[in-house]
Amino acid sequence: MLTREQMAQRVAQELRDGDYVNLGIGIPTLVANYVPQGMDVMLQSENGLLGMGEFPTEAELDADMINAGKQTVTARLGAAIFDSAQSFAMIRGGHVDLTVLGAFEVDVAGNIASWMIPGKLVKGMGGAMDLVAGAENIIVVMTHAAKNGESKLLPRCTLPLTGANCIRRVLTDLAYLEIEKGAFVLRERAPGVSVEEIVAKTVGELIVPDHVPEMRF
Repeated sequence: MLTREQMAQRVAQELRDGDYVNLGIGIPTLVANYVPQGMDVMLQSENGLLGMGEFPTEAELDADMINAGKQTVTARLGAAIFDSAQSFAMIRGGHVDLTVLGAFEVDVAGNIASWMIPGKLVKGMGGAMDLVAGAENIIVVMTHAAKNGESKLLPRCTLPLTGANCIRRVLTDLAYLEIEKGAFVLRERAPGVSVEEIVAKTVGELIVPDHVPEMRF
């Protein structure tokens, strides 16, 4: 089973030189710490920062420099700070190459539910709906199952949707999967995790190729 840091490391392998990348709150923000050495990637936070750097040391900490999750961050050389209207114009205009965000549920149709659980405190919708509508390249990062053990990879999302038919790649603490033709396709498994465990914890239709390699870091 992957730790939060290992999940961020695996997502960082999907970064490409020159990408503009939006990192959602939670595990996705950790990706900023694992950008490959020598790679030029501009990380965007929808509150108005393009060029987000690693999390600050105590000496670097600036309480006014925060990401969308209100965590303190740094700015890399060449960063730009602007208002949220410009930030969302960038997102809605399709100028983000990769979006990484968390979710409560994902289903075989590529639907995602990530912003509310009825009856529980809702902090706000944030930029998730704009991000899944404005980006074609999205990776969802989440635990494979909820705390009660129920699968988050479903035949159909049960929670209010953030976006419909927009997700093609999912990384969980157990596996890396792609969504193709109405099914999850198992592409990689976390070190030490068996195919049988992944099958048991995936409720949506799952296609298992003959060979499923372990992830490498």
